Amino acid sequence: MAHNSPETRTKNRRSGHHGAVVIPIHDVNPLRRAPIVTFALVALNVVIFLLSPMTTSHGEAAPCHQAAFLDQYAAIPHELTHNQQLTRVPTGDLKAVHGQEVLCTTGQPTYHKSPPLSVLYAMFLHAGWLHLLGNMLFLWIFGNNIEDRFGRLRFLLFYLFCGYIAAYGFAYASPDSTTPLLGASGAIAGVLGAYLVIFPRARVWGLVPFLFFIPLKLPAWLVLGGWFLLQWLYATGHTGSAVGDVAYLAHVVGFITGALIGLFVRAGSSDPRRYPADGRPAW
Repeated sequence: MAHNSPETRTKNRRSGHHGAVVIPIHDVNPLRRAPIVTFALVALNVVIFLLSPMTTSHGEAAPCHQAAFLDQYAAIPHELTHNQQLTRVPTGDLKAVHGQEVLCTTGQPTYHKSPPLSVLYAMFLHAGWLHLLGNMLFLWIFGNNIEDRFGRLRFLLFYLFCGYIAAYGFAYASPDSTTPLLGASGAIAGVLGAYLVIFPRARVWGLVPFLFFIPLKLPAWLVLGGWFLLQWLYATGHTGSAVGDVAYLAHVVGFITGALIGLFVRAGSSDPRRYPADGRPAW
C-alpha cells in the first residue's frame, strides 16, 4: 500500500492456512476438560468478523472502507519496526475505479494508533470467509488438546505470545512494508508447533487432495510436519510460485516458537499420559 501518495490501492496481507498438504477434520486425542478458551477464541473471531467492515461494507466504496478499517486496527510492519503510526492512511473515501482496480483517497490519520496493540487486534481480524474458516478449523482441532495440556490461562498467554512473535518476526523481515497484516494463524501456527512436539503420534483424520479428496487417518507428525514444510518452502521462495497475499513467514516463526515452548512444557510435564499410534492415552 503506497501511503506516501494521495491515493492508495486496496490490498492486505493475510496470515492464513493456505496450501495445506492435508485438510484436517478431526483428531483422535481425548480431552480431560472442556476447551473453554479455545471455544471462546473461535467465537470471538467469528463475532468480530461478522461485525467488521469486511462483511458489513457493501457497494463500490466497500474496499476503501475496509482499507481504512484495516490501516487503523491491523498490524503494519513499518509501524511495528518504527513504533509509530503512518502519517498518511486511507480515509475510507473512494477516489476512482479503473477496471478491477479500486483507488482510495488518503490523508492524515484522525486517530491515535498503538503499533504493539495493533498486533493483538490483528489476531482477531480476517479478510474473508475462507480466511476465517480455515483458521478456525485448525484452531478448533488442535487448540483444544494444547489448552488441555497447558491449562486455560497459560494456553491463552501462549496463544497471544506466539501471535506477537509471528507478527514481529514477519515485520522485521519486511521492515518497510506498509501492507496491513491480519489473521489468527501466526498464533495458531504456534499451537500447531506445540501439538507436533507434544502429541506427535496422535492420529488425525484428514482429507488428502489426490484427484479428489480421500479421507485418511494419519499421524500428527506427518500432517503438521507436512504443513510446516510447505509454509517454509513458500516463505523461502523454494516453490517457484509467487507468495501472493499470504504471510508464510509469520506461519514459520509462529510454528517454531510454539514447538520450542511445547518442548519445554513436555520436558517439565508430570502428565502421565502416553500417546501410542492410535492416539488413545495409556494411564
